[in-house]
Amino acid sequence: MSEISRRAFGGLVGGGAVTAVAGTTTTAEAAPAERPFQARAGGSSGRRPNLLVILGDDLGWADLSSYGAPHIRTPNLDRLARQGVRFTDAYSGSSTCSPTRFSLYTGRYPGRTPGGLAEPVADRTQGLDPNHPTLASLLKKAGYATALIGKWHCGWLPDYSPTKSGWDDFFGNRGGVLEYFSKLGQLGDYDLYESDATYEDLRYYTEVLTERAVEYVGRKHDRPWLLNLNFTTPHWPWLAEGDEETGAEIAAKIRAAKTQAERSIAFNHYDGGSVAKYTEMVESLDAAVGEVLAALRRSGQEEHTLVYFASDNGGERWSYLWPLSGEKFVLQEGGIRVPTIVRRPHRIDGGQVSHEPNFSPDWTATFLEVAGARPDPAYPLDGTSLAGYLLRGQDLPERDLFWRVRANRALRRGSWKYYRDSAGKDHLYDLGTDLREQADLAPDRPELLAELKTAWERTASGLLPYPD
Repeated sequence: MSEISRRAFGGLVGGGAVTAVAGTTTTAEAAPAERPFQARAGGSSGRRPNLLVILGDDLGWADLSSYGAPHIRTPNLDRLARQGVRFTDAYSGSSTCSPTRFSLYTGRYPGRTPGGLAEPVADRTQGLDPNHPTLASLLKKAGYATALIGKWHCGWLPDYSPTKSGWDDFFGNRGGVLEYFSKLGQLGDYDLYESDATYEDLRYYTEVLTERAVEYVGRKHDRPWLLNLNFTTPHWPWLAEGDEETGAEIAAKIRAAKTQAERSIAFNHYDGGSVAKYTEMVESLDAAVGEVLAALRRSGQEEHTLVYFASDNGGERWSYLWPLSGEKFVLQEGGIRVPTIVRRPHRIDGGQVSHEPNFSPDWTATFLEVAGARPDPAYPLDGTSLAGYLLRGQDLPERDLFWRVRANRALRRGSWKYYRDSAGKDHLYDLGTDLREQADLAPDRPELLAELKTAWERTASGLLPYPD
C-alpha cells in the first residue's frame, strides 16, 4: 500500500488523538495510545474459534467515542477496541442494509444474486436463495453450530428464512424495521420469531435480543459456534427504553396505514428523534454489547472467541459522521465507511489500530479461513481473507474495493476513490488527504479517472443487471 494510503487519517484516529476529529475533549483521551497493527509472533493452538459477529443498524462511522463522537459514551465498545484492533478504513458491502447482509452472508457482491439487487428487500418476492451457500451453511458443514439473533432482512416466509440458509437457530425479526415495543414490522404485521413461529414479547427489542444472546453464549456448547447478533439499534423509529408511549403512537399509525407508503412514513418517524434520543439509543447498544461480552467472559470462552463488531451501513439523520460526507443510501464515505472492531485474545494483541481498507465480503472470507471451512467453488468469493494479515503478518494483496447501487458507483484503489453521483457525474478523490471528498481531482487526473472507471465497469459487467 502506498505511504499516503497507509497514513490515511491515521494521525487523527489513533488513540487519544481521536479527539482531534471532534475538536473537543472526551474520555477517550485518557485511554492508552493505540499502536499501528502488527501481527503477534507465534503459532496457533489449533483450536477453531467461536465467531461472535455483531452488527449495529445504521450506526455511523464516528458514532462511538473511540471513533470521535464528542457526546456519545460507548465504554464497552471502546474497551473492546482496546482489547483488539480498531479499523479506520473499514466499509460495509453496500450503503443499505439488505445488500450488505447479502454480502456478509455470502462473501460476494450483492449483485451476484437476484435478492441482492433489492435496496433494500421490501416485499415477500425478494430474498436470499436458500440454495446459495452462506457463511452459516459453510461453517455448519465444517462442524459449527450456527445461530442468528436479531435482524435478518433477507426475505420473508414461506420462501426465505435463516433456518433455510444454514442457521440452526433463529430468533428475531425478518424485515428491515420494527417498532421496538409492539414488534410490528415492515409489512405491518407482527415480526418477532423463534425459528418459524411467532414469539410474543413486548419489551424493548434491544433488551429482548440481548437476553437471548446472553443465553446463547452461556450455553454448554460441545462444538465451536457462529452467532450472528444483529441489533436494530439505532435504526429508526427513534425509541429508547422507557418510550412505550411514543412507541404506541407509532404502532397505532402503522395499524391505521392503508398502504405500504403510509406504513413507511410511520416507521421513518420524521416528526421525532433528536441528538439526545439518538445518543440514548447508541449508548443502549453499547450497554447491550457489554452484557453479551460479560456473558462470554463468564462462560470461559472469551479467550477462544473471535468477536467482530461493525455496522451494516453508514448512519443517517442524527448520526455523528464528521468529517465524512454523505450518509446511508449513497456511496460517499459517510454511507459506507463503518466502525469496525475485531478481538481475538488468543491470537491478536490489543491496543492496535489498522488503516488497511477492507469491506464486508473480506470478513466472510476471513471467518471461513480461521474456522477451517472451505468456500463453495461454484460460488467464488469476492472478498479477500484478512487472516494472513491478522494472524501471520502477511501483506494484504493490492486490490480494488467495489460498490454498485442504483444511484451511485464507487471503487477504491489504495487511497484513490472513484465515485459517480446520482446525476451521473464522475469524481476522483484522494482519501489520504481529503477524507471529506471535497477536492475533486477528476479534471487534474483524467488518465487515473479513466483507469478506475474501466476497472469498475469490468467488475460491474459480471453482475446481474437491475430489473426495470
